[in-house]
Amino acid sequence: MTDNELNLVEHLDELRKRLIISALTFIIFLVLGLVYVKDIYLFFMGNLGYKLMVLGPSDIISIYFHIAAIVAVAGTIPVAAWQIWLFVKPGLKPVERKVTLAYIPALFFLFIGGLAFGYFFIFPNVMRFLINLGNNLMTTSFTADKYFSFLINMTLPFGVAFELPLVSMFLTTLGLVNPYRLVKLRKYAYLILVIIASMISPPEFISHISVSIPLILLYEISVLLSKIVFKRRQKSGSVLNTDKEPEHSIL
Repeated sequence: MTDNELNLVEHLDELRKRLIISALTFIIFLVLGLVYVKDIYLFFMGNLGYKLMVLGPSDIISIYFHIAAIVAVAGTIPVAAWQIWLFVKPGLKPVERKVTLAYIPALFFLFIGGLAFGYFFIFPNVMRFLINLGNNLMTTSFTADKYFSFLINMTLPFGVAFELPLVSMFLTTLGLVNPYRLVKLRKYAYLILVIIASMISPPEFISHISVSIPLILLYEISVLLSKIVFKRRQKSGSVLNTDKEPEHSIL
C-alpha cells in the first residue's frame, strides 16, 4: 500500500471517528429530550390556554420525537463543530486554528438566539395575526401536529439563519469570501430569502413580510461584518490594501 493510500485510510478512519462521536452526542441529547419532553412540551405551549388535540396515537410519538430532535440538534451543534475543527486542525495554519476555534462557541449561542428570536418574536406575532383573522367567526382549536409543525417552521429556520453573519465573518477571515462579492450577490440573495420566507411562513402577505425582513437584515449584517473583518485583514497585511475586489476569493 502506497503512502497516499495509507494517508487516505488514516483520514477516513479519523473522519469516521468524528462522525461516530457526533452521532452518539445526537443520540444522547435525543434521549435527554425524550426524558424531559413533557416539560419542554408545556414550555412550547406558552399561553395558548387550552390543550391541543391529536387525531391518532401515532401523533403523540411523532410530536415527542420532533421536540426531542430539536433539543438534540441544538446540543449537537457545538460538539459537531468541535469534531470538525479537530478533523481539519492538522491542515490549518496556527492563525487559522486560533480563528476557527474562537467561532465554535458562537455557533451554539447564535443557533439558540435564532430559535429564541423565532419563538418569542416571530411566532407569537404571526400566530396572533392569524387567529385574529377568524375572530368572532370561527372557533379556534388546533391539533398538536399542526401547532408544532407551524412552531418549528417559524423558529428552526431562524436558528440556522442566525449563523449566517458568523459564517460570513469566518470565511472572510480565511480569505474565502469578501464583502464585494456579497454586495454583488445582494439582489439574488434577497430573492432567495424571500422565496424561503414564503415557503416556511403561512400563505398570506403579512407573514411573508414578517419572516422576510429579519432574514434580509441578517444578510445585511453579514455583509457589514464581512467588511469589518476584511478591513482588519487589509490593515494587518493579510490581503492587498486596495478597494478592488480580490481575485483569489471564491465569492
